[in-house]
Amino acid sequence: MIICLVIVIALPFILGIGLYFKSTLLLKDHTLIDLLTTSDWKPLSGKFGFLTFIISSLWVTFIALVIAGPICLLTTIHLTQYADKWVLKIMHPVIDILAGIPSVIYGVWGILVVVPFISKYAGPFFGRDVSGYSILAGGIVLSIMIMPFILNILIEVFNTIPSELKEASLSLGASKWQTIKHILVRKAFPGIISAFGLGVSRAFGETIAVLMVVGNVTKIPKGVFQPGYPLPALIANNYGEMLSIPLYDSALMLAALILFVVVLLFNMASRLAIIRVEKYK
Repeated sequence: MIICLVIVIALPFILGIGLYFKSTLLLKDHTLIDLLTTSDWKPLSGKFGFLTFIISSLWVTFIALVIAGPICLLTTIHLTQYADKWVLKIMHPVIDILAGIPSVIYGVWGILVVVPFISKYAGPFFGRDVSGYSILAGGIVLSIMIMPFILNILIEVFNTIPSELKEASLSLGASKWQTIKHILVRKAFPGIISAFGLGVSRAFGETIAVLMVVGNVTKIPKGVFQPGYPLPALIANNYGEMLSIPLYDSALMLAALILFVVVLLFNMASRLAIIRVEKYK
């Protein structure tokens, strides 16, 4: 049992070290700063600028969080503070079902519904002639995918807040909304941040659904209606097909390492926030 525990604990370090050593060939010929701050992606010429992919990942993740964040927070407040208990009992399996749906299903749904909607309605509404395969499509699909994860954590966080705080606030004459806004949300703030942090981790590393709707064009997107090319899509689309090009394998491993480090940092920050919340149990 102890050996199994040690293996599980060591897995993230093994993954990180493995990706680093596979990336060293590229890092010998290029500085990390140049690789992260340039957008020139021409593998045949030995140019591997990751800026396009990093910005696309940030764009898609930001849009997903902007859409999913308010929806999840308000839904949680309604479920834990206003709705009857049977509503929450119904919602739990629904949330679990949404979390268990394979990402490729979300991708197909994005192609059938989100992409045509952006092409026919959202784009023309803003005076843009677009194909629909865009950063916005990736963000919308991703927001649906991260909602179950954020909701589950937020519900748990709000349920850990002592009921005495709410009762004390109401007894002093505060309305229910004032109690939620100034007492409960403030108390749950570290947990809310951790929930959004874990949602960002999930969104940043999501691959299949995003690459199906985002367009996959190696050009820095200037707006939400333009196509993008996130880091996970770069790895999934190219690994195994273009490895005969010198340093291409090492470049994809560096892309994976960047992804790994970013997700790891978000997870660590979120876990620290959750630990703070659990102290109030």
